[in-house]
Amino acid sequence: MRAFFLIAISLLGVDWLTGFFLPPQNGMIIEQTTYSFPAYEQATGRVKRLHSKQEYEKIIGDSRFELLKLKYLSDGLKVVAYLYKPKNTQGQKLPTVIYNRGSYIRGDIANELVMTFHRLASDGFTVLAPLYRGSDGGEGRDEMGGADVDDLMNILPVAKSLAFIDANNLFMYGQSRGGMMTYQAIKNEFPINAAAVVGAFTDLDELLKSDPQTYQPLIKAIWPDFDSRKDEILRTRSAIRWAERITAPLLIMHGGADQDVNPSHSLKLALQLQRLGRKYELVIYADDNHILSRNQEDRDGRAINWFMRHLKK
Repeated sequence: MRAFFLIAISLLGVDWLTGFFLPPQNGMIIEQTTYSFPAYEQATGRVKRLHSKQEYEKIIGDSRFELLKLKYLSDGLKVVAYLYKPKNTQGQKLPTVIYNRGSYIRGDIANELVMTFHRLASDGFTVLAPLYRGSDGGEGRDEMGGADVDDLMNILPVAKSLAFIDANNLFMYGQSRGGMMTYQAIKNEFPINAAAVVGAFTDLDELLKSDPQTYQPLIKAIWPDFDSRKDEILRTRSAIRWAERITAPLLIMHGGADQDVNPSHSLKLALQLQRLGRKYELVIYADDNHILSRNQEDRDGRAINWFMRHLKK
């Protein structure tokens, strides 16, 4: 019987044995599937606003890369992340960008994000994009900068478990709400070399007051206990209140005509970082919008160059 057990272990492999005996842990990948992109005509969400059919088909048809949909554990919840990588990673250690998407609860948005993922991957980066709890079939409730920050922090053990990821060369790229998540991750000492953010709010109180008609209903939906926890909720999500905790080299990009998050959010944070002597760059794109849709290629190119400048040998 003992000999049979050892033979069975040998056949199943060490990974199976480890997963069988270890209790569930944060960052443990429990499911992995290869993503199949829909045709342009069937693509949903913002795809057709972001990409032409020719661009989209060229990207999803690039056989060098693949997108995997992962489910991993975070605080006992099964949450979703996208992994965009070369199909052949044998013997490679690749620098990796943790991509923090914007907005609140979302469904399947891989086809919206693939353009940026492809630009990053074409310059040698793997991309890991946590979707946060409650999105794309993930469990739990999104608090937009509350417990869901754990889902971002727990992507670190996911990265470390993948043999082709160079854990000494991790970067972060956040858009809008994802920029706020990036700031929190830096505050919580996520080990990144540098970060880039686009259209990020830095003062939640100022954001909510800028458009009460829009935000008042959302406040109750996202934070039912807002009235009793107002100070904590605002402070936690407002990098302007703890700018001294932002120590990673930071590229800040914002649209001068951003109607969702006023560029003053980025300007005020940059001023704080200047006073603190931090390493940062600030780029305002005059007449562009919240996601810099008129300058997508330049936006991503600047982020890539920023990351390249902070690669560790």
